[in-house]
Amino acid sequence: MPSLYSLKSRFQQLLRPLAAVLSRVGVTANQVTVFAALASCAVGATVLSTSWYLLLPCFLFFRMALNALDGLLAREFSQPTRLGTYLNELGDLLADAALTAPFVFLHPWAMGTAIVLASVSEMAGVLSPRRRNDGPLGKSDRALLYGACALWLGLGGSIPTWVPWIIVVLLSITIFNRVRHGLAT
Repeated sequence: MPSLYSLKSRFQQLLRPLAAVLSRVGVTANQVTVFAALASCAVGATVLSTSWYLLLPCFLFFRMALNALDGLLAREFSQPTRLGTYLNELGDLLADAALTAPFVFLHPWAMGTAIVLASVSEMAGVLSPRRRNDGPLGKSDRALLYGACALWLGLGGSIPTWVPWIIVVLLSITIFNRVRHGLAT
């Protein structure tokens, strides 16, 4: 199934000059990864406590840029570390949960389930012999969807009860696709 992940190489191409500057001034991939996770927790906590949903759309785009930058720094500037692998995967799970948490109060059961399934879908991708990023609701797709929902809420709209359940269904399909394709490789 198509996913926004297919645009990652173009996005990275745009960020490559910034990655070069960061590398020159001594910023490491691990520092970017830790910053992204901590900033995500701070933004998630802020939105959770204030309902300032308009913070999320801009931050989700910024977080995607940070995720691309840490990968560029690791791969293209000889900074991969075993610790970085753990920081990257665990930091992404933590950040995803923190940035999705503000939606739990809108529809607790469905969004709680969605948070768990998002983590399961990421683990299903990691466990494959070659990392799987199948959709329909991969990390980038979720960022776009949650960003749009946050924008809508920030502008005074409301999210119908069926929307989180659609997210649960799409995440379930994503998990199925990642496991199926992972087993086929």
